[in-house]
Amino acid sequence: MINANRRSFIKYLASAGIVLPELVNATDPPLIRKKLPGQSSSLSAIGMGTWITFDVPKDKRIRDQRTQVLQTFFDLGGEMIDSSPMYGQAEDMLGYALPRTAGSEKLFAASKIWTPSALDGRVQMSNSETLWGVNPMDLMYVHNLVNWEKHLPQLREWKDEKRIRYTGLSTSHGRRHSEMETLLKTQAFDFVQLTLNIDNISAEERLIPTAADHGVAVVVNRPFARGALIRKYAQRPLPGIARNLGCQYWSQFLLLYIISHPAVTCAIPATSSVAHMQENMGTLKLEIPDESVRAQMRSSVV
Repeated sequence: MINANRRSFIKYLASAGIVLPELVNATDPPLIRKKLPGQSSSLSAIGMGTWITFDVPKDKRIRDQRTQVLQTFFDLGGEMIDSSPMYGQAEDMLGYALPRTAGSEKLFAASKIWTPSALDGRVQMSNSETLWGVNPMDLMYVHNLVNWEKHLPQLREWKDEKRIRYTGLSTSHGRRHSEMETLLKTQAFDFVQLTLNIDNISAEERLIPTAADHGVAVVVNRPFARGALIRKYAQRPLPGIARNLGCQYWSQFLLLYIISHPAVTCAIPATSSVAHMQENMGTLKLEIPDESVRAQMRSSVV
């Protein structure tokens, strides 16, 4: 929040479910964390996606480079990693990298089921556990609502059995919002994953408020629209409001807009670059803008 006194700033953070952890020393900036709805636990507000970026061949040079990306993620405060059986070799790549990184005990492991077959859903879940080398998984989604009627009850069973910690439903590309809104109102699950970025705020109109009303954590995919927003704005100077907020890069400005929404728990940008990971994770050190400033952020790029 710009030009706000400390008391009002902390009050706004509390209303947004944002946690300011104790600092190691007085000069260290706090990293932005978000409380999970209805819980005392929290998550780092910037996670990591793995679609395309971690779908790499079994080439040691390439895999070691991606391991450096993952190490940077953990070093700079990351926790949630999102993947899927549909992402080619990404889960196998994670299984290679996680034992080779320091700080991986902080991992919040999220994957997906995406199949019409209930049996194949169970197989996908087992494969994810094996490939990641993680048990229990933290979060499992039914992706794009495919056969959620069969899969969601199975996820609840796994949660009861402590095979997973949280259940979720996901959608992408800004699709199926009406159906997801109905499910948020009628079904019990813990997380929703959806698309939101500064050029596509349709989820802010009904879907995210509905999730907040029903105590469902919100994870945002495609924050850069598969890189299209970075390419779109790369030739423009950062707007003055971005500088006021401490943003050094367009990536930080775009991510800060997302994670400053009070009901958003985590955004999951993907990258194969150590430098870009450093840029993304640097967003966690910035000051959270309030709703009026978020509106200014959006108007500055329209």
